[in-house]
Amino acid sequence: MSFFRRPDYKSDTTLFLEQLKQEKPTLVGEQRKGLALLWNKLVDRDAWTGYRKAKVAQKPYVYQTSNKL
Repeated sequence: MSFFRRPDYKSDTTLFLEQLKQEKPTLVGEQRKGLALLWNKLVDRDAWTGYRKAKVAQKPYVYQTSNKL
């Protein structure tokens, strides 16, 4: 043990989360299901290639029309 070692500190937030995980052990699994539902999607690379090719270049001044007065 080091002479300069401080006692382990846990913030109130860390203690709250640890207590919550002990009271509800399925919490981590439910969080992962929610994460998978919202973010973990399969990417169709062929579709994205088509989207990029179909992109129309923006004019330098967006509000300028091509019609002359």
